[in-house]
Amino acid sequence: MNISGNTIFIPGSTSGIGLALAQRLQAEGNTVVIGGRRTELLEKLAAEHGFDTVRIDTADAGSIRTAAAEVLRQHPDLNVVIAMAGIMRVEDWHHADGFLASAEEVVTTNVLGPIRLIAAFVEHLRTRPDATIVTVSSGLAFAPLAVTPSYNASKAAIHMLSESVRLQLADTPVRVVELVPPSVRTALLPGQEESEFAMPLDEFADEVISLLASEPDAKEIQVERVKFLRYGEVRGDYDQVVATLNAADPHGK
Repeated sequence: MNISGNTIFIPGSTSGIGLALAQRLQAEGNTVVIGGRRTELLEKLAAEHGFDTVRIDTADAGSIRTAAAEVLRQHPDLNVVIAMAGIMRVEDWHHADGFLASAEEVVTTNVLGPIRLIAAFVEHLRTRPDATIVTVSSGLAFAPLAVTPSYNASKAAIHMLSESVRLQLADTPVRVVELVPPSVRTALLPGQEESEFAMPLDEFADEVISLLASEPDAKEIQVERVKFLRYGEVRGDYDQVVATLNAADPHGK
Protein backbone atom coordinates (compact mmCIF):
# COMPACT_ATOMS: atom_id res chain seq x y z
CA MET A 1 0.00 0.00 0.00
CA ASN A 2 1.32 3.43 -0.92
CA ILE A 3 1.39 5.78 2.07
CA SER A 4 0.12 8.86 0.20
CA GLY A 5 -1.99 9.91 -2.75
CA ASN A 6 -4.90 7.62 -1.92
CA THR A 7 -8.61 8.14 -1.37
CA ILE A 8 -9.40 6.07 1.71
CA PHE A 9 -12.68 5.06 3.32
CA ILE A 10 -12.47 4.00 6.99
CA PRO A 11 -15.76 2.85 8.53
CA GLY A 12 -15.47 2.72 12.30
CA SER A 13 -13.10 5.68 12.54
CA THR A 14 -14.84 8.17 14.83
CA SER A 15 -12.64 7.16 17.78
CA GLY A 16 -9.80 4.91 18.85
CA ILE A 17 -7.47 3.27 16.35
CA GLY A 18 -9.63 4.25 13.38
CA LEU A 19 -9.57 7.96 14.16
CA ALA A 20 -5.86 7.94 15.02
CA LEU A 21 -5.02 6.32 11.69
CA ALA A 22 -7.42 8.60 9.79
CA GLN A 23 -5.64 11.67 11.15
CA ARG A 24 -2.20 10.35 10.29
CA LEU A 25 -3.18 9.14 6.83
CA GLN A 26 -4.71 12.53 6.07
CA ALA A 27 -1.46 14.20 7.20
CA GLU A 28 0.43 11.94 4.76
CA GLY A 29 -1.45 13.45 1.83
CA ASN A 30 -4.44 11.16 1.48
CA THR A 31 -8.10 12.06 1.10
CA VAL A 32 -9.79 10.32 4.04
CA VAL A 33 -13.49 9.58 4.35
CA ILE A 34 -14.50 8.49 7.83
CA GLY A 35 -17.61 6.49 8.65
CA GLY A 36 -19.61 5.90 11.82
CA ARG A 37 -23.09 5.60 13.24
CA ARG A 38 -23.36 8.93 15.09
CA THR A 39 -24.15 11.78 12.73
CA GLU A 40 -23.40 14.52 15.26
CA LEU A 41 -19.94 13.07 15.95
CA LEU A 42 -19.22 12.80 12.23
CA GLU A 43 -20.18 16.46 11.81
CA LYS A 44 -17.91 17.44 14.70
CA LEU A 45 -14.94 15.54 13.26
CA ALA A 46 -15.56 16.98 9.81
CA ALA A 47 -15.48 20.51 11.24
CA GLU A 48 -12.38 19.86 13.36
CA HIS A 49 -10.28 17.86 10.91
CA GLY A 50 -11.71 18.45 7.44
CA PHE A 51 -12.67 14.84 6.86
CA ASP A 52 -15.38 13.88 4.45
CA THR A 53 -17.90 11.71 6.30
CA VAL A 54 -20.62 9.16 5.70
CA ARG A 55 -22.99 7.52 8.15
CA ILE A 56 -22.62 3.75 8.28
CA ASP A 57 -23.59 0.95 10.64
CA THR A 58 -21.42 -2.04 9.75
CA ALA A 59 -23.81 -4.38 11.58
CA ASP A 60 -26.53 -3.45 9.07
CA ALA A 61 -26.26 -4.81 5.53
CA GLY A 62 -28.55 -2.12 4.13
CA SER A 63 -26.52 0.64 5.76
CA ILE A 64 -23.33 -0.72 4.20
CA ARG A 65 -24.88 -0.74 0.73
CA THR A 66 -26.22 2.81 1.13
CA ALA A 67 -22.93 4.13 2.50
CA ALA A 68 -20.90 2.45 -0.24
CA ALA A 69 -23.06 4.04 -2.92
CA GLU A 70 -22.63 7.46 -1.31
CA VAL A 71 -18.87 7.11 -0.94
CA LEU A 72 -18.43 6.01 -4.55
CA ARG A 73 -20.70 8.78 -5.82
CA GLN A 74 -18.69 11.42 -3.98
CA HIS A 75 -15.28 9.78 -4.45
CA PRO A 76 -15.11 7.75 -7.67
CA ASP A 77 -11.31 7.67 -7.26
CA LEU A 78 -11.59 5.66 -4.02
CA ASN A 79 -8.82 3.05 -3.95
CA VAL A 80 -8.44 2.00 -0.29
CA VAL A 81 -11.00 0.59 2.14
CA ILE A 82 -9.98 -0.07 5.76
CA ALA A 83 -12.51 -2.32 7.50
CA MET A 84 -11.91 -0.89 10.95
CA ALA A 85 -15.26 -1.20 12.73
CA GLY A 86 -15.46 -3.88 15.41
CA ILE A 87 -16.80 -4.68 18.87
CA MET A 88 -15.46 -6.69 21.79
CA ARG A 89 -17.52 -8.28 24.55
CA VAL A 90 -16.67 -10.10 27.77
CA GLU A 91 -18.70 -13.33 27.79
CA ASP A 92 -19.44 -16.20 30.18
CA TRP A 93 -19.89 -19.44 28.25
CA HIS A 94 -21.07 -21.51 31.22
CA HIS A 95 -24.69 -20.64 30.37
CA ALA A 96 -26.33 -19.65 27.08
CA ASP A 97 -27.71 -16.42 28.48
CA GLY A 98 -24.14 -15.38 29.32
CA PHE A 99 -22.89 -15.36 25.76
CA LEU A 100 -25.33 -16.13 22.95
CA ALA A 101 -26.69 -12.65 22.22
CA SER A 102 -23.23 -11.15 22.58
CA ALA A 103 -21.65 -13.75 20.29
CA GLU A 104 -24.22 -13.09 17.60
CA GLU A 105 -23.53 -9.34 17.76
CA VAL A 106 -19.77 -9.86 17.61
CA VAL A 107 -19.97 -12.16 14.60
CA THR A 108 -22.38 -9.84 12.80
CA THR A 109 -20.15 -6.81 13.29
CA ASN A 110 -16.67 -8.32 13.18
CA VAL A 111 -17.10 -10.99 10.51
CA LEU A 112 -20.18 -10.21 8.42
CA GLY A 113 -19.34 -6.49 8.52
CA PRO A 114 -15.98 -6.83 6.72
CA ILE A 115 -17.40 -9.45 4.35
CA ARG A 116 -20.22 -7.09 3.38
CA LEU A 117 -17.81 -4.16 3.04
CA ILE A 118 -15.61 -6.14 0.69
CA ALA A 119 -18.67 -7.17 -1.31
CA ALA A 120 -19.77 -3.54 -1.57
CA PHE A 121 -16.42 -2.25 -2.87
CA VAL A 122 -14.46 -5.06 -4.52
CA GLU A 123 -15.78 -4.58 -8.04
CA HIS A 124 -14.96 -0.88 -7.93
CA LEU A 125 -11.53 -1.51 -6.40
CA ARG A 126 -10.67 -3.92 -9.19
CA THR A 127 -10.85 -0.98 -11.59
CA ARG A 128 -8.46 1.21 -9.57
CA PRO A 129 -4.66 1.25 -9.66
CA ASP A 130 -2.93 0.71 -6.33
CA ALA A 131 -6.15 -0.56 -4.77
CA THR A 132 -5.99 -1.97 -1.24
CA ILE A 133 -8.37 -3.66 1.18
CA VAL A 134 -7.13 -3.41 4.76
CA THR A 135 -8.64 -5.89 7.20
CA VAL A 136 -8.19 -5.62 10.96
CA SER A 137 -7.62 -8.77 12.98
CA SER A 138 -5.92 -8.89 16.40
CA GLY A 139 -3.17 -10.56 18.34
CA LEU A 140 -6.06 -12.52 19.86
CA ALA A 141 -6.55 -14.24 16.52
CA PHE A 142 -3.38 -16.16 17.44
CA ALA A 143 -3.61 -16.51 21.23
CA PRO A 144 -6.95 -16.52 23.08
CA LEU A 145 -8.07 -14.30 25.91
CA ALA A 146 -10.38 -16.46 28.03
CA VAL A 147 -13.04 -13.82 28.69
CA THR A 148 -13.64 -12.88 25.02
CA PRO A 149 -14.22 -16.14 23.07
CA SER A 150 -16.37 -14.69 20.28
CA TYR A 151 -14.01 -11.78 19.71
CA ASN A 152 -11.01 -14.13 19.51
CA ALA A 153 -12.83 -16.35 17.03
CA SER A 154 -14.05 -13.43 14.93
CA LYS A 155 -10.51 -12.10 14.55
CA ALA A 156 -9.17 -15.56 13.71
CA ALA A 157 -11.82 -15.66 10.99
CA ILE A 158 -10.65 -12.28 9.68
CA HIS A 159 -7.08 -13.54 9.53
CA MET A 160 -8.00 -16.56 7.42
CA LEU A 161 -10.42 -14.51 5.34
CA SER A 162 -7.57 -12.11 4.57
CA GLU A 163 -5.25 -14.95 3.63
CA SER A 164 -7.86 -16.51 1.35
CA VAL A 165 -9.13 -13.36 -0.36
CA ARG A 166 -5.53 -12.28 -1.00
CA LEU A 167 -5.01 -15.51 -2.94
CA GLN A 168 -8.19 -15.05 -4.97
CA LEU A 169 -7.46 -11.42 -5.83
CA ALA A 170 -3.86 -12.09 -6.82
CA ASP A 171 -4.91 -11.78 -10.46
CA THR A 172 -6.30 -8.25 -9.88
CA PRO A 173 -4.75 -4.89 -8.89
CA VAL A 174 -6.26 -5.26 -5.39
CA ARG A 175 -3.92 -5.91 -2.47
CA VAL A 176 -5.17 -7.34 0.81
CA VAL A 177 -3.30 -6.09 3.88
CA GLU A 178 -4.07 -7.36 7.39
CA LEU A 179 -3.50 -5.01 10.32
CA VAL A 180 -2.81 -7.03 13.49
CA PRO A 181 -3.12 -4.84 16.61
CA PRO A 182 -2.06 -5.85 20.10
CA SER A 183 -3.98 -4.54 23.08
CA VAL A 184 -4.21 -0.76 22.52
CA ARG A 185 -5.45 1.90 24.93
CA THR A 186 -8.90 2.53 23.48
CA ALA A 187 -12.47 2.29 24.73
CA LEU A 188 -12.99 -1.11 23.10
CA LEU A 189 -13.55 -2.53 26.60
CA PRO A 190 -14.25 -0.67 29.84
CA GLY A 191 -10.97 0.17 31.54
CA GLN A 192 -8.78 -0.52 28.54
CA GLU A 193 -7.94 3.15 28.00
CA GLU A 194 -6.11 3.10 31.35
CA SER A 195 -4.59 -0.37 31.03
CA GLU A 196 -0.86 -0.53 31.73
CA PHE A 197 -0.74 -3.72 29.66
CA ALA A 198 -2.15 -2.02 26.56
CA MET A 199 -0.03 -0.09 24.07
CA PRO A 200 -0.53 3.70 24.05
CA LEU A 201 -2.74 4.68 21.13
CA ASP A 202 -0.46 7.33 19.64
CA GLU A 203 2.54 5.02 19.87
CA PHE A 204 0.61 2.29 18.07
CA ALA A 205 -0.70 4.57 15.32
CA ASP A 206 2.73 6.12 14.72
CA GLU A 207 4.33 2.69 14.40
CA VAL A 208 1.63 1.53 11.97
CA ILE A 209 2.19 4.54 9.71
CA SER A 210 5.95 3.98 9.86
CA LEU A 211 5.48 0.34 8.85
CA LEU A 212 3.15 1.25 5.99
CA ALA A 213 5.75 3.70 4.71
CA SER A 214 8.73 1.36 5.05
CA GLU A 215 7.00 -1.87 3.97
CA PRO A 216 4.63 -0.96 1.10
CA ASP A 217 4.35 -4.60 -0.02
CA ALA A 218 3.67 -6.06 3.44
CA LYS A 219 0.83 -8.57 3.73
CA GLU A 220 0.52 -8.04 7.50
CA ILE A 221 1.20 -4.92 9.51
CA GLN A 222 2.54 -6.06 12.88
CA VAL A 223 3.85 -3.61 15.45
CA GLU A 224 6.59 -5.06 17.59
CA ARG A 225 4.30 -5.46 20.62
CA VAL A 226 1.98 -7.92 18.85
CA LYS A 227 4.66 -10.42 17.85
CA PHE A 228 4.61 -12.07 21.27
CA LEU A 229 1.05 -13.19 20.52
CA ARG A 230 1.38 -13.58 16.77
CA TYR A 231 4.24 -16.08 16.77
CA GLY A 232 3.74 -18.20 19.88
CA GLU A 233 2.99 -21.34 17.89
CA VAL A 234 5.91 -20.70 15.55
CA ARG A 235 8.33 -20.23 18.45
CA GLY A 236 6.94 -23.27 20.26
CA ASP A 237 5.91 -21.37 23.40
CA TYR A 238 2.17 -21.07 22.68
CA ASP A 239 1.03 -22.44 26.05
CA GLN A 240 3.28 -19.98 27.86
CA VAL A 241 1.99 -17.11 25.72
CA VAL A 242 -1.62 -17.99 26.52
CA ALA A 243 -0.88 -18.29 30.22
CA THR A 244 1.00 -15.00 30.30
CA LEU A 245 -1.70 -13.18 28.33
CA ASN A 246 -4.51 -14.33 30.61
CA ALA A 247 -2.58 -13.66 33.81
CA ALA A 248 -1.51 -10.18 32.74
CA ASP A 249 -4.53 -8.74 30.98
CA PRO A 250 -8.05 -9.97 31.82
CA HIS A 251 -9.56 -7.29 29.58
CA GLY A 252 -7.02 -6.99 26.77
CA LYS A 253 -7.31 -6.85 22.99
